[in-house]
This record gives sequence, C-alpha cells and structure tokens, in this order.
Amino acid sequence: MHKAELLAELENTRKRTRELITSLGEQQLDVPYHPGVNPPLWEMGHAVFFYEVFVFNLLDGDASFDPSMDDLWDSFHIDHPDRWRRDMFPGLEKTLAYFDHVYEKMAQRIEQAQLSDQEVYLFRYAIYHQNMHIESLVWCRQTVGYALPPGATFERPAPGEMSANPKQSDALVPAGDWLIGMPGDSGHYATEDFAFDAEKPRHVVSLNEFAISRCLVSNYEFMGFVEDGGYQRPELWSFGGQKWLRTEVDMALAQGLPEPMLQTPKHPVYWRLFEGRWRERLFDKWQPLNPDAPVSHVTYWEAEAYCHWAGRRLPTEQEWEVAALGNRSGEEFRKFPWGNELPDSRRADMNASGMAQNPVADYPDGASPFGCRQMIGTLWEWTSSQFLPYDGFRIDMYPFMSTLQFGDHKVSRGGSCATSSSLIRGTYRQAYLPQRNDVYTGFRTCALS
Repeated sequence: MHKAELLAELENTRKRTRELITSLGEQQLDVPYHPGVNPPLWEMGHAVFFYEVFVFNLLDGDASFDPSMDDLWDSFHIDHPDRWRRDMFPGLEKTLAYFDHVYEKMAQRIEQAQLSDQEVYLFRYAIYHQNMHIESLVWCRQTVGYALPPGATFERPAPGEMSANPKQSDALVPAGDWLIGMPGDSGHYATEDFAFDAEKPRHVVSLNEFAISRCLVSNYEFMGFVEDGGYQRPELWSFGGQKWLRTEVDMALAQGLPEPMLQTPKHPVYWRLFEGRWRERLFDKWQPLNPDAPVSHVTYWEAEAYCHWAGRRLPTEQEWEVAALGNRSGEEFRKFPWGNELPDSRRADMNASGMAQNPVADYPDGASPFGCRQMIGTLWEWTSSQFLPYDGFRIDMYPFMSTLQFGDHKVSRGGSCATSSSLIRGTYRQAYLPQRNDVYTGFRTCALS
C-alpha cells in the first residue's frame, strides 16, 4: 500500500470523524445512557488513543500526549457507564485539540515511514479501528434520535428487475468444497491483503446443496409476521427469544415507564402504528414505513422467530460466505461478491449514505455469483452461527479484537449502510450479542432442507 493511499485514507477518516462530532450541538454531546452506544467525545478520544498505543508507543517508544488520560481512553480500563462522567474527561475544545495533534503526528509518521510490513499493518489497523467507531457514531445518532449524519444522500442506484413484495426467489448453491476466510498471514504484517484475526486462517468447508434468498427480508415481508401476531406466539420463539421478550418488560419496569407501556414488544424497535399505518423512525423523523426496504434494527431473536413463522431458517456463516463469494480452490479468490474492485455506490450502500432505505432488489451491479444482492453493505446479516475461532486461529497484535466475543456472540456478516467501504470484505466476521437491535442488522433466509 502506497503512502499516498494511506494518507488519503487517514485524511478521509479524520474528516468523517470530525464532521460527525462537530455537527452536533454542545448539549447533544451529552447523549443519554444506552448500553449500545458511547458518548461521542469519549468515542473520539478512544479512537485516536488507539494510534498512540499501536503506532507511537509500540513502534517508536513515544509517550502518550497525556499519560494521565491513558486509562480513561482505554476501553478495557474504564467501565462503560463511567464514560458518561463528564467531570473525568476534557470538553469539546480540548478533545478536538488532542484529536488534531494525534492526526498531524500520524500523517508525519506515515510520510517519514519506510513502509515496512509491520508499519503498514499497524497504520491500517489503527485507521480501520477508527472506522469501526465511525460506524458506531452513526448508529448512536439513530439510537438517540439525532439528525441524519453528514453525507446521507439516499441516492438510489439503478433499480433491479425483481420486486420486493412478492415471495422472494432463492439462489440454489450446489454441494461442494468451498474456500472460507483469508490466508493465515493476511493482515499479520502483510502489505497487500488485510484481515483481522477472526477471519483467518483460510480453510476448506464441505457443504450440502442449499437454497438462500437472493434478497434481504423486506419490511413488507416482516410486516406479515408482525400483523399475524408473531410477537405474541410463544411457539415461534426459542427459549432465548422468550427470555429476550421478558427482558424488554423488565427494562421498561426499571425505567419507570407507565403501566400501558409494560408489555412485550410487538414490532421492531423503531416501528410505530399510527392511524392504522406503520411508520418508522429514521434518525429524528418519523416517516411512512417503506415496504420495499429491508427490515432493520432487529435482534437475532426476532430474525429467528420470523424464520420459524415463515418455515425458513437463517444461514450458517459458512453458507452466507459461499453464497456471497463462491470461492473455490484453483480460482481467483474474490473478496467481494462482484470480484476484487473496492465497493462503490453502484454496488453497495455504505459510508452512511443510503441508510438502508433502498429496495432489497436494488444494487444489481453488486450481485454475488449466485445472484444474491446487497450482501455487502445495507445491513449486517444475522447468521445462525456462534462467534468462534477458526481452527488454527492466532491472535494478532491487538489481543482483544476477537477473543472477548468468542462463545456468547452471534456472527453477522457483510457490513451495513453505516460501515466504511474501506473496512469491509466478504470474509469479515462481526460479533454481536443476539439481543442487539441498536446496530444496523437485518437478515436473509434459507429454505429448510
């Protein structure tokens, strides 16, 4: 990777982060507590602290900008609720000064670098880590009901030929041996391919034939589940799903909500029935529910219950990756459904632009070899798989990138409308707890065998 590319990616990351912070008013920086978000100023300070730890401290032996703040910016040294302690953290002006200082030093460091494999790996690691926090700054706005993020255009690509409302058609994936994941040394001081440790090592899986929907489940389809009383039918919900439904009531009790609101959920978190019509909150505005758009912000448990109702199932993560990439031994390895060109607005809804509002049949230029659409961008897609290491897993430089999530998280794939296009690829594995619905999550289904 050339210096010009690294510097351009660094500057784009800096610009997007700054816009997401400075477009908020002073009072908006004090977001209400929510377990799925962080205060924006802490998010900003934590992300640039990562550059200090993995570039300046590790490579150069330099001290931090303010060593007394190191434990406060480090997510493993400060409890989540304590990040709301404004008395412990600098305000906007000082946090921006820290942010700019680190970025200017980082740009100089790249300019002076010999671009060894280790340097390139650590530079990219820090930049991509910050792009993860760009995504969480976007979903924070949706969670607390702030205005659209800067750059949201809702630009629609050339529409597809399929309608979202009729029953979706399936892609048939033949039985066979398929390649999964990235090479064992990819990202570990590798200059070309980059991957996080959970994506490695590359291996072969043998799968039976399966049929997977070409499109994400749409609002129209999920509406059928809701209006058929899906949330009130215990036989559709697993033990974990029923526990999640009860937990939502317990949370309402803890918040002191009035009696009429103490009931199990009956629809996705941002849906409301108003004068006989469904509406959905998109950031700070309520709008008519778009039936052709994918259902979004649903938990794993809701996706699982829908599948039981529809007589379908969620794909395993191996099935998902094969349907998205279709990689086999002896062929050129595809990192994206369409090949190896980086994602752009013709192929994927990313970079907080379309915000998952386009029909599920859109983005034909981004279709996979089996004709599946929007497998990159739009929404993270739930799979039935637990987040576990691949055989031969080896921890990379940052030991907590994956290891803390192994076992109790579910695997989601593909990235979302809020994900940075520089960060994602078809092998990328994200781990979310099954009760998460603040993230941009949706799903597609498979036919029962």
